Amino acid sequence: MSTDLIEPDSTDRALAERLRALRVARGWSLETLAAMSGVSRATLSRLETGETSPTASQLGRLCAAHGMTLSRLMAMVEDGFAACLPRAEQPVWTDRTTGFTRRLVSPPSRALAGEAIEGELAPGASIDYKRPPRPGLEHHLVMLEGKLELTVDGRHHALGPGDCLRYQLHGESRFATPPTSGARYLIFMV
Repeated sequence: MSTDLIEPDSTDRALAERLRALRVARGWSLETLAAMSGVSRATLSRLETGETSPTASQLGRLCAAHGMTLSRLMAMVEDGFAACLPRAEQPVWTDRTTGFTRRLVSPPSRALAGEAIEGELAPGASIDYKRPPRPGLEHHLVMLEGKLELTVDGRHHALGPGDCLRYQLHGESRFATPPTSGARYLIFMV
């Protein structure tokens, strides 16, 4: 039996880098993530340095701790990306509780810095976010239709069609629509 180490492939290396970047971006220590995910600190360290490849179970627990799907995590480590993504192929998710529909117009990619999302919020709906996924996340929100009341880090903004709000998100945010009007907008994140 050989004692030589097998060189990890590029996907394993990219996954190790992404796992570390996700933890660091949230300001979590290895101990914090271990407590949140149920994956030991020692294993997390080996995963982040690429010493070992994660199991599906470990990835599932880490994705749950980060609040993302495994497919989103894997999309973030793929080398390539489709230059053209037809509307019919853009992933759509609907939260029936809040009346929010999210279309991933330009998904995240390892090779690209930004992503674009089309949001649609029903009349009289609101969504509160306690904290950003990453402090300082840059947003460029362009209103397409309707009215949107957006509160970012304690500052209130009333937006209508054609308006653009640019901000870096550090704290709480709230998206709300009046009872008589929904909203449709694009958000570009970097």
